Amino acid sequence: MLVFAKIKSIQQKIKSLPKGTSIGFVPTMGALHQGHISLVEKAKKENDIVVVSIFVNPTQFDREEDLVNYPKTIDSDLSLLKAVFCDLVFTPTAEEIYANNIQSANFNFDGLEHQMEGKFRQGHFDGVGTIVKRLFEIVTPTKAYFGEKDYQQLQIIRKMVHKSQLSVKIIPCDIFRETDGLAMSSRNTRLTNEHRNVAPFIYKTLKQAKIKFGTENALEVIKWVENEFKKEPLLELEYFEIADEETLLPIKTKNEKQKYRAFIAVFAGNIRLIDNISL
Repeated sequence: MLVFAKIKSIQQKIKSLPKGTSIGFVPTMGALHQGHISLVEKAKKENDIVVVSIFVNPTQFDREEDLVNYPKTIDSDLSLLKAVFCDLVFTPTAEEIYANNIQSANFNFDGLEHQMEGKFRQGHFDGVGTIVKRLFEIVTPTKAYFGEKDYQQLQIIRKMVHKSQLSVKIIPCDIFRETDGLAMSSRNTRLTNEHRNVAPFIYKTLKQAKIKFGTENALEVIKWVENEFKKEPLLELEYFEIADEETLLPIKTKNEKQKYRAFIAVFAGNIRLIDNISL
């Protein structure tokens, strides 16, 4: 496994690969867990070589404290990647990526950016679009792998690829969960024991909401979820929405031909957790 910190050096390595080599790419912010590793393993099966980037992107944090507190575990990250035979790792600094101008470009994602997370995290998706586009330009992957836990982000990256006419194929991957159902996240390690014990309530509620959506309308399901969270004092519901999978617009009436998904954001203490489920 080779590790590169400089754009020039990883690009030279990629250019030296035999013509036609397929490259699988997994962009991460480090603090790796089994969810990330499942993406790497899928990429290994489908490509000749796999590149993983580890970069905590400053432009996608809307709260300075989140950026400061984001876990940095580079040594254990590299050990995990080595164990699954990752080929190349890219670990740039913010200065290397952004030069002397650490700010986002402005994107138009056709309204996807104004739903759910976009309402609560100002500028977040401009930061995501900026870094992912930059990494795609550096790594020139054949396929790039993203978990469905950040489903809105996945749709926004698909939109960015389409609008920028990039040749990379975006591969969605199932949400990887703890045995108790909690969606795996680097933030989970920051939960207190008390909050960690109650956090599986999020997925349990999503599963029940999915069943209810079979027989009830969206507004009734949303009201039910809001009431369930009022009974759980350790968790604070930020939002629960049922939306069209493609447009991410909130559902008004059910249409059998459309696919829907339920999205949720919850505070466990000061740790913000998100999850979603296909309906």
